[in-house]
Amino acid sequence: MKILNWFLVIVGIMGLVGVRIMEDKLFYDPFLDYFHVANKDIPFPAFTWGPLVMGYLLRFVLNLIFSCLIIQCLFKNKQWTIQGGLLMVIVFAITFPIYLYCVYDQFEIGYLFSFYMRRFVIQPLILLLIVPLFYYRKQVLANKN
Repeated sequence: MKILNWFLVIVGIMGLVGVRIMEDKLFYDPFLDYFHVANKDIPFPAFTWGPLVMGYLLRFVLNLIFSCLIIQCLFKNKQWTIQGGLLMVIVFAITFPIYLYCVYDQFEIGYLFSFYMRRFVIQPLILLLIVPLFYYRKQVLANKN
């Protein structure tokens, strides 16, 4: 059973990596090249709102599924998995409208601010906080008993 859990953790990590590697093929995101170019004087890309929003939502859902798989297989606690998923949804619900405003404003609010808001929208960064948090929680609970 332990081997299966670690296998599923690896599947979850590979899923997250796969989403990242295949981002230009899976999702409509005209800002991929905009943020990868070192020259910040390139023109603001043309885009369509509907596909842009749907692409980000699909990416979030895929990242959420793989992240919850990782949490569940690491800690084997359904309640913690739900809490982790809910925390990711909350962070997305906060950062996504802010990022969409940055897009609407054509990143006039600031290039770096917009860049980092986009990171929170498209990458499962919160997972990097949740795993150590839950590991610490597990250790504290184990020491109480």
